[in-house]
Amino acid sequence: MFSKYLIDYKDYLPEKDSAYLKDIAEFASQALPEIASLFENATTPVSWYKQLAKMGMVGSTLPKCIGGQEKSYLFYGLICQELEKIDSSLRTFVSVQSSLCMYCIHRYGSLKQQDYWLKAIASGEMMGCFGLTEPESGSDPAGMQTTATKVAGGWHLTGHKTWISLANLADFGLIWAKTTEGIACFLVELNQSNIAKKVIQQKGSLRAINTGELIFNNCFIADDAQLPGTQAGLKTALACLNQARFGIAFGAMGSAQACFEIALDYCKKRKQFNRPLASFQLIQKELVDCYNEITKAQCLHLELAKSMDNGTINPAMISLAKRNACHAALKIARKTRALMGANGIDFNYHVMRHLTNLETVATYEGTENVHTLIVGNFLTGENAFT
Repeated sequence: MFSKYLIDYKDYLPEKDSAYLKDIAEFASQALPEIASLFENATTPVSWYKQLAKMGMVGSTLPKCIGGQEKSYLFYGLICQELEKIDSSLRTFVSVQSSLCMYCIHRYGSLKQQDYWLKAIASGEMMGCFGLTEPESGSDPAGMQTTATKVAGGWHLTGHKTWISLANLADFGLIWAKTTEGIACFLVELNQSNIAKKVIQQKGSLRAINTGELIFNNCFIADDAQLPGTQAGLKTALACLNQARFGIAFGAMGSAQACFEIALDYCKKRKQFNRPLASFQLIQKELVDCYNEITKAQCLHLELAKSMDNGTINPAMISLAKRNACHAALKIARKTRALMGANGIDFNYHVMRHLTNLETVATYEGTENVHTLIVGNFLTGENAFT
């Protein structure tokens, strides 16, 4: 553990929660030697995901009675940060299960849906996915073409979702669709014959987690599949995305810290012109720039977590944090890759893998431009999206 960061998050956590983070550190020490191979071979470590659930890392902020741990948002953010130090794919799994699936069902689902699904997800018995993005609808989810048509006893679901994390492994999907009354979410079990699945194979990023497409061909789902609270429309989906964006901000800084710590150690040991790289002024300047961005993000994230815990958060501040963290993390990954020369692209040094993952992390759950306009709307009161 690098000890020179300005903020020691353990100072803000109960001792028991700090012990939980040590469990993640132990998990990381076992996972890190294998992750480069899993990334290169596009292998999803399902057993790791189930282990994380059994460790209590899924749904950590939710009540214990539904499978959660009743932990703080700071604790959840640090789970995301520590997992992304290993690989963005691991944090993505926790984000999807915790922020998109469990949060959505807990906040908008019926009591029956909550009773049936939440504990099963938290324990790793069941795995979910979140179906919002479509081939022609990414940053503009209101433009989705998937429809749910009311029929006797239920609905007929027709449409196409893509870039869905865990689509081909999940037991169920939270699928967003247009009805005659607006956009709503449906909890759909994915083992039906009229649901086609397709793995997205040729990815240059997030290769240690399955990503796929779901195609619904007049798929029948029962009346009780609809999450009743989502009848309020698209704003309910965006509330779920905000939960995920919070974890992504912490996670991106986890990747940044990993790259910085690897490069710092490398520059101390690597000698050129009979001197360690770390002794050169320009090298120190690059390292200080990286440290500077990490420190600023730490301060922002600590305040963000406090606001989430006390219920005073403004969604624009989550966008600000996600935008800042991803932008800074990409800069740090690129700088550190360059500092390490040719070794920077060797997966055994991990930096290039983090860099390619961050290219995706920076665009999913809202691109930098989207979050810029969200913050711009907050500042000016003018909606630049329309």
